[in-house]
Amino acid sequence: MSTINASGWKPEMGTGNADVGVPTTTGNRALMLEEALIFEIGSSSTCGVDLPPIPSHASRLGGLARTQAIGLPGLSEPETVRHYTRLSRQNYGIDLGFFPLGSCTMKHNPRLNEKIARMKGFADIHPLAPVSTVQGALAVIHQLADWLVKLTGMASVAMSPKAGAHGELCGILAIRAALQARGDAREVILVPDSAHGTNPATAAFAGYRVEGIPARDDGRVDTEALIAKLGPNVAGVMITNPNTCGLFERDLRIIADAVHAAGAFVYCDGANFNAIVGRVRPGDLGVDAMHINLHKTFSTPHGGGGPGSGPVVFSAALSPFAPLPFVEKRGDYFELIEEETAGDHHAASFGRMVAFHGQMGMFTRALSYIMSHGADGLRQVSGDAVLNANYILRSLEATLDAPFAHSGPCMHEALFSDDGMAEGFSTLDIAKGLIDEGFHPMTVYFPLVVHGAMLVEPTETESKAGIDQFIVALRQVAERAKAGDASLKSAPHFAPRRRLDETLAARKPVLVWTQPVLAVAAE
Repeated sequence: MSTINASGWKPEMGTGNADVGVPTTTGNRALMLEEALIFEIGSSSTCGVDLPPIPSHASRLGGLARTQAIGLPGLSEPETVRHYTRLSRQNYGIDLGFFPLGSCTMKHNPRLNEKIARMKGFADIHPLAPVSTVQGALAVIHQLADWLVKLTGMASVAMSPKAGAHGELCGILAIRAALQARGDAREVILVPDSAHGTNPATAAFAGYRVEGIPARDDGRVDTEALIAKLGPNVAGVMITNPNTCGLFERDLRIIADAVHAAGAFVYCDGANFNAIVGRVRPGDLGVDAMHINLHKTFSTPHGGGGPGSGPVVFSAALSPFAPLPFVEKRGDYFELIEEETAGDHHAASFGRMVAFHGQMGMFTRALSYIMSHGADGLRQVSGDAVLNANYILRSLEATLDAPFAHSGPCMHEALFSDDGMAEGFSTLDIAKGLIDEGFHPMTVYFPLVVHGAMLVEPTETESKAGIDQFIVALRQVAERAKAGDASLKSAPHFAPRRRLDETLAARKPVLVWTQPVLAVAAE
């Protein structure tokens, strides 16, 4: 007789990691518990709580009323808590260890920020509350906006965009509105190869034709090639600085002057602002619009799809076209400027980006972070972030190929490639090997300008001891790949699941829900 548990597992199947020990009857491995789907744990015919029968009544939905049961499982409170707790133990997060995702700035989230965001006056606020009753919240938005304007050297800021790509769209729409106001129908946005992938996507979404700009051998934008493409049909350039190769674009002022001379605008992707905050003001470099990821630079929760916040700062040339609403202080009173109260000096606004005013929880967290650090602390943040990245770059450049190590110091992240690995071994094998070492992999295969890229961003919140441990682990895994260690091809061996076919999962995802499979005993 062969026992099958609720997840369909049989002893002869092993745990998916049969090479690390004898399979167990339950599928559990000590404290690493095998967790079934919630539909497999409970039954839709039972309930985990004793409730009286639901009295029959006529539905107010008429023909739209549901006639069949939903099929949700009935679980008790202990079953429910255990299910999600077990799943959470199989997850990796910034509170567990180093999160080296490049170009994502996964830094520690200070608990002070969380405490402030959960204060009753902020957590319970309603977007439709009368302005007179939310003066404190509007004061927070106004004060944060003032910090962002001063840190970037820009003229104004739109607080409502919800994240980076949303902020990009905000900036491009403002550029389009400015061009339309002068009767200039330009059609092209220039995007360097070293920009974030959302940049060309945003420009195309806004209706522009995208033309690429190549990178030089040092990983920076080819300034001469960009200037050569400027003309009466170019609306602007979208440039990421520091760029996705982890390098500062030294020629941005030269580029901006040339773009402005051609009658176009400069959009800067500010996702990597953490590397230059307190040290470089984008406004001084000629930038006309730039989004700031509050959930990256100013340490609010990040990852898993949100929540995010992407305010956009504007130059004086684009400020009249910025979106509504925004907060304006008139005497001691904070007023929310909407379409009906915009007045002549905001009449050129291209409209709204969102229904309400932005991410209040992100605003309180970001302002808490900024005020707890102060101007000098923010300057130290960027300095420490750059120091950590360069420490990783120089510690590993003898083991891993570092294509732009010759370009001078990197900024917020160190870039490596899989060049020099044994035949058949690639970046993916190194990433999977790192999982066995207890680390979340770095960003892989990005940026696209480097084949087999491995992008590591340590941020300023990692200690030298923690970074040293990561360096030792990555060096060891890389040496195994260079030596052709066959076991690396099947890594990870110690994770809850072995290596998945990521290509098949992306192309043929299983999205069909089936009825619960109950535990049975088969002869």
